[in-house]
Amino acid sequence: MLQRAISAEAAGTACRAALARAQALGLRINVAVTDAAGTLTAFLRMPGAFLHSVEIAIDKAYTAASFGFPTARWAELVAGDELLRIGLNQRPRLVMFGGGLPIVDANGARIGAIGVSGGSAEQDEACARAGIEALGLH
Repeated sequence: MLQRAISAEAAGTACRAALARAQALGLRINVAVTDAAGTLTAFLRMPGAFLHSVEIAIDKAYTAASFGFPTARWAELVAGDELLRIGLNQRPRLVMFGGGLPIVDANGARIGAIGVSGGSAEQDEACARAGIEALGLH
């Protein structure tokens, strides 16, 4: 089976667009783009961005790629189930707060994901969304 994947050029474009949005918001972020399997394809770090956010951005993209939905959605999925929330929070590389979005092509195929870390969860998601929009996708 042929699997569609984001190109290196598109991954770089998404990263640069996310950084541009962050700069407009006065943020310093890290941004990562993975392919559909969650393997890192592109990464950019703004000078002064939090060092711990490097891995968080990568893991947000990995989580969005592996599950196919925004990382912010985890809050609703585990709401009311404290044991599930605690258990999932202990899983390596699983990020359960906003800033990671799957990248879906015009045909509806997941081709990758983008993760941003450095601002609030909402700001991170806005930067990630800017990266996807720069590709002409939603």
